This record gives sequence, C-alpha cells and structure tokens, in this order.
Amino acid sequence: MGIIRPLDEHLANQIAAGEVVERPASVLKELIENAVDAGAARIEIEAEEGGLTFLRIQDDGSGMLPDDLLTAFERHATSKIASARDLFQIGTLGFRGEALPSIASVAKVRCVSASDGSGLARFVEIEGGTLAGQGETNAPQGTEMVVRDLFFNTPARLKYMKTIQTELGHLSDVVYRQALARPDISFTFKHNGSLLLRTAGTGDLRQVVAAIYGTAAAKAMIELSGESPDYGLSGLTAMPVETRANRNAVTILVNGRFVRSQAVVQPLMQAYHTLLPVHRYPLSVLHLRMHPSLVDVNVHPAKLEVRFSKEAELRAFVEQQVKEALSGQAYIPSGGSVRTPKPAPSWVQDQIRFQLPPAESVPAEAAESAAYTASAAPAEWTGVRETGEPFAAKTAAPNTASYREAAAAGAAAPKPDIPERGWSYGRDGGSSSGMPVRKPAAPEPDKVPEAVWQAAFAAPADREEQSPAFPELSWIGQLHGTYIVAQNENGLYLIDQHAAHERIHYEYYFDKFGRPEEASQELLLPLTLEFAPDEFALLRERMPVFESAGVYLEEFGGNTFIVRAVPHWFPKGDEAEIAREMAEWVLQERKVDLHALREKAAILCSCKASIKANQALTRESGERLLERLGRCRMPYTCPHGRPIVVSFTKYELEKLFKRVM
Repeated sequence: MGIIRPLDEHLANQIAAGEVVERPASVLKELIENAVDAGAARIEIEAEEGGLTFLRIQDDGSGMLPDDLLTAFERHATSKIASARDLFQIGTLGFRGEALPSIASVAKVRCVSASDGSGLARFVEIEGGTLAGQGETNAPQGTEMVVRDLFFNTPARLKYMKTIQTELGHLSDVVYRQALARPDISFTFKHNGSLLLRTAGTGDLRQVVAAIYGTAAAKAMIELSGESPDYGLSGLTAMPVETRANRNAVTILVNGRFVRSQAVVQPLMQAYHTLLPVHRYPLSVLHLRMHPSLVDVNVHPAKLEVRFSKEAELRAFVEQQVKEALSGQAYIPSGGSVRTPKPAPSWVQDQIRFQLPPAESVPAEAAESAAYTASAAPAEWTGVRETGEPFAAKTAAPNTASYREAAAAGAAAPKPDIPERGWSYGRDGGSSSGMPVRKPAAPEPDKVPEAVWQAAFAAPADREEQSPAFPELSWIGQLHGTYIVAQNENGLYLIDQHAAHERIHYEYYFDKFGRPEEASQELLLPLTLEFAPDEFALLRERMPVFESAGVYLEEFGGNTFIVRAVPHWFPKGDEAEIAREMAEWVLQERKVDLHALREKAAILCSCKASIKANQALTRESGERLLERLGRCRMPYTCPHGRPIVVSFTKYELEKLFKRVM
C-alpha cells in the first residue's frame, strides 16, 4: 500500500491559512479588500484586544446572493476569475478564493450578507472550518463579517502572537493603507470602543493624509501627477522638511493595491537624494496606474509583492516625476511655531542683488576683491581660503595688487588660478605617461577685470541666474562663527555656512565630474595607495571606473597602486584622502554605477573644500556666499540632506516677544 495520500480538506485549509492568515491584520486586509471589490462606499471596522478576540468589518457594498454565501467559504471559490486568461488582466484586489476558507478554518466566523435593500439577508456561521449554523435574518444591503477567537484551534500559532499594542499597530497600518488607496471610501476604525480613524470618503487624498498623519504633514505635501505611454502617477509626497525615521510612511499603490516594491521606493529615494538627511525618509503616497498585463500580482500569497514587466522604464518614470514635483519648491523650515501672513516691512536696508553689474562699471576695489576670490579653489565659488582667513583680510596680497596695477596699466598680468578648458600634452604635445596636463594661456590685458569678475561671481553656464524660490537676503552678521544671520521683509534667516558652502561646492564638483576629459592633470609626485590582496584584485578590474572620474591609477607592485593624475580642481592637499575614499566606496559596492561614483566623489570633494564651523567671515565674504548659494539649483539642503536655511517670520518673532497676542 502506498504511503502518499491526499490531505484531509480541513487540514489542507489550516495549512493554507498559514500562508494567508499570519495575524489579525492579515484577516482585516483580506476582508477590507473583499469590501472594496464589492463596491462599498462605507467600511466600518471594530476590533478588540488587537483583533485576536473580536474583529468586525461591515460594508454597504453589493453583498452576496443567498446561494453564494456558503460557496464563498469553499476553497478556491471566487467570482473574480473565470479562465486562465483572466490571470493576465486582474483588476480586483482579491482573486485567489483562499481568504474566507482559510480564515474560517482558524477562527469562529459569522457572515451576514444582503444583496439588495429589501432588509432580508442570510447568515452563515463557521467554527474551525465546520459549519455551525445558517439561516435568514434582517440586515441592510452589504456584508458584515465577524471574526472571533482567532487561532482558537491552533494554540501553537496563538502563542507566537505579539502584544496587543503590536497587533493593533499592524491593524492600524492595514486600515491606513487602504484609506490612502481609496480616499473615495469612508473608513471608520475603532479599537476597544475608541475611535482611531474616520475619513469622509470625499476623494480628497490630502484629507486622508491629514486624518492619519496630522494637518501639518498634509500641508507639507506636494501633489504628483504624470503620464507616460505605459504608466500614470498621482498622489502626494512631502517636502524635505517633513521626514520620517523609516520607510513605513511610504505607501506604494499599484492599480489601487498596496504593495511593497523596491522598484518604486528606490527611484523615489533617488529623487530625494541630497534633500534628506541620512536615515530619514519622505512621507509619500504614490498611486501608480498601468495596464494589468504590465504587473504580476500573483507572486506572493498575501499579494504584498508584485513583479513589473518593464521595471527599468518604471524606475525612470517614477524618479523623473518626483524630481519634477520637487523642483522649484522652497524648503526653508520655520524656526517658530506660528505660520501666518506677515505684515509689511517697517525697516529699510540695502539688499543683496543677484544681478551682475556691467563689467565696465566695476570699481577697482571690486575688481581687487574679485581677483582674490578667483585665486581660491575652486575659482568660481569659494569665498574663503582653506586656511580659514577671509579674503577681505588679503587685499594687499602680491598677486592681487599686481593684477590690479597691471589691469590699470593695460598690460599683461599674472593670471590667477582659474581652471582652463584648453589642453596640451607636455611641452611638445605629450607627457611622459601620456596623461593630459593643463597649459595656462596668457590673459588678454584689456579683459582682465571683466574675466576676473565673471570668474568670481558668475554661475556656471548651465545654471539659472538665481534659484526661483530662494529669498533675497541682507547680511546682518555671524553667530558663533557658524551661522550667517540675514533678513528680508519676511523675517529673520539663519544660514549654516558650512552646509551652504558644501552645496555650492557640490554642484560645482558634480558638474566637473561630468566632464572628465577636461579634468585630469599629472601629479609631480604620484600618490601611493596600498590595499589588501582581494581589494587590490577587485580595484584592478574596476580601474576604468576611476578614469571615468578623471582619476588615473597604475599598478606599482605588490598590492599598491599609484595615483598618476587627478582632476586639477581637487581640493589641494586632500587628493590622496579623496582617492582612497573613492576606492573604498568602489570596493563596497556590488555594482558600480558611474552616476553614483560621480555623486560620491562630488560629495567628498565638497566636504573637504568647504569652510567649517567656528570660522570667521567678513561681511563681504558672507554676502558672496549668500549670492552664490542663491544661484544653486537646490540651495536648501547640503549634499547630506541637512537644511541650510532656517527662517523666523516677523510674526513669529513678534509672538515670541508678546508684541502680538
């Protein structure tokens, strides 16, 4: 006699329940999805003791016919699928036909359903998979599901349930996701008699966000809307001032179904890159729409994971849409607790204007100051030397004085270290190692003041004159050698000078790393980098990656590389450290992305080259820093996502001093 035999149907249902019903939240998810598929406009949920002892879901949907009520509790019974062809165009939330029999096999279930408004309904009661009763009753149109004593017949499963508070958290999460997925449905959620959530069902997603996360979070959300031939995207995502400590506040909805998908979360985070601090995440609700044939929702028993057929296109679409929504927004967090319209200004002070004067109108003093600025590194951006001495203290520097005198005399003058775009190779067109080197060209005498002015103050050619939403500020002073204090008609602003300088440098270096063919110059004294044998072997394979960033390595015997050339705009004195940190990043990445390496290298260089805290600035250098910050693409956060500017409105200040009540 054979030893292989079919499982008892009751036992098979209990095993299937292990896949579908992990905890009370799993039951709630399946029953809410059934209510949504039934066309409900109102769903009421009640739970007790985290849903372990009592769970009731009532809806006003289409209900079930009397003949369908018992059939619905049979395994693999469903109204959603009729043929194999339907599997490739699933448009409903529930379709497997496993939920009701699985729930009924491990709990005591009572279902009451009416398919019309006559007041007549039918009920069925099942305990542990066994029919306990059925009959007729009175009820409005819709379905009411009551689940009691979950896992009463599987004590081993019950033993592994968490605390009531933990299970309540999972229940709440399910209700919140479903409410965000369907703002057009009114949800009511109570636990132990206390109301936890109520939504109006008006279709306004922002109202649902306010009901779940609070009014302040809802106000900080930006609307998303975009279309492509394959995808549609709508929803809300938070400005960087509204962040969370984990990804739980990111809700991904695909054709109305909540899913967990790295294919969507990763491009979302990439769109926020440099806008959020480390280990902080945005509050986002993304509604993705696509043809059912482009997504497989049948790859997970609980349907929490999906597979996309055009994943690369989807990633690019999500990142582009979120970036477009974030662009042009002002991310200046308020330092006060009151946000109201501001009264008109009552003070007058010179403003920093972000328009450049004509070159011929630049006075000698301005040209002198600009010449000093241009001699710093990087020439287009810095306002302070790396030694920490502000440039105003160096006005008598020999190179500056000779430059001014030569300009006044109309003669050739020594040119400051402004990066050139021209190239030659060694003395006669080649260098000893074949590496490109720069060859400075003599400046045109009659162009010196204008060239220096443009190098000192002009943004790169592909930049806008000023970030559209960045405020126009007037310098007041410096606080603790760390924060620039500024003002305008709206109130008081504090600017983190290191973060601001980092942002300026980051955008400068990011642009430069995008043009490596213009970058490298051979080092007079090559740098040496030594690694472990396995690291050396991996770096040897990835040497072309470094060349793409303008860093040229050569094997030097043993497990050592020498750095032959680096971009000429690397922060002076930090070349070896930056090259090593780039190498360590390349080693720890499983797949090296050139864009990511460009990003990482730009962040490394910007951090090294920027002024630090406790570093004194003069008014002139501080104003230039603010001016260049205003020309950045994203002047509100540093490359690490920390805020650069914090504001206190005039009204908030008056509230603090009780001038208004």
